[in-house]
Amino acid sequence: MFRKAVFVFGFSGVILSLWMCKSIPDLNQFVATPTPSDNPMDPAKIALGKALFFDTRLSLDNTINCASCHKPGLAFTDGKKTSTGINGQKTERNSPSLLNAAFLPTVMFDAHLKTLELQAIVPIQEPIEMGHNMKKLLPILRAVPEYQKAAEEIYGRDFDAWVLTRSIAAFERSLLSLSSPYDHFIKGDSSALSNKEKLGYQIFSEKLYCTTCHAPPYFTNHEPRNNGLYVDYGSDKGRFRINQDSSEIGHFKVPSLRNIEYTAPYMHDGSFETLEAVIDHYAKGGEGHQLQDPVIQPFSLTKKERSALLAFLLALTDLSFAERL
Repeated sequence: MFRKAVFVFGFSGVILSLWMCKSIPDLNQFVATPTPSDNPMDPAKIALGKALFFDTRLSLDNTINCASCHKPGLAFTDGKKTSTGINGQKTERNSPSLLNAAFLPTVMFDAHLKTLELQAIVPIQEPIEMGHNMKKLLPILRAVPEYQKAAEEIYGRDFDAWVLTRSIAAFERSLLSLSSPYDHFIKGDSSALSNKEKLGYQIFSEKLYCTTCHAPPYFTNHEPRNNGLYVDYGSDKGRFRINQDSSEIGHFKVPSLRNIEYTAPYMHDGSFETLEAVIDHYAKGGEGHQLQDPVIQPFSLTKKERSALLAFLLALTDLSFAERL
């Protein structure tokens, strides 16, 4: 039977897993990664993006980097309710995973940015995150011999904003995690899921219709929805702040459930510490916000069904990405 070994250890903040019973093929190697025409994938470009991703010089006071909020060992989240920027400032939102970001049609919880290249600029210049100014940052990075040389060799130009954003985006597109037990089951290995996990999958997809929002293969529909988290959304009203459209109050992009056992706490503001709490929220039918998505209705599960559902969610874990970093 397809299973991860129970031994999981960290190396440089990265979770590595040992595999047992039989050699398991990495399905990620068969995945075609979509890329924009102006930023084709290239190993050297990905390597440069990785170096920049872990470089604290991208923050104004040299204290944090992209990995501060997107830690490899936590499936590229940070384990906090909301993230911490320079000077200990707290962001409004929970840090989403970057795994499988290559397949995102839009970026951010507001689902308003069209590309990873555009998104890369946002945290760098956001005052409560990395707090830098691109006009001041670029000369600093251009002065790094390795960066300037890579820019010339890969892009045929000096290190500039184009090089910075394209490289980070290329690295993020390389972060694939599509070789979970569920993926092997779908590809035809009937032993990849236990009977309990198969029951959980049936409950997930057929009894509760969770796939309406968390649709395979990415376990998200990429859409902003109001999931009834609050009756009053307070200062953070979600997508409303982009368009000032009152019909979008409380709408946040549906997150992926892949690697969910490593991405707690949950929801856009990290308000739930456990998957059990998330299930409780949906089981009671949400908080009843006036714009709450009608698909969210109360339901009940037996103890056996709840245990099976949780088991299936854990079967969406694929740590093979760590071995490719």
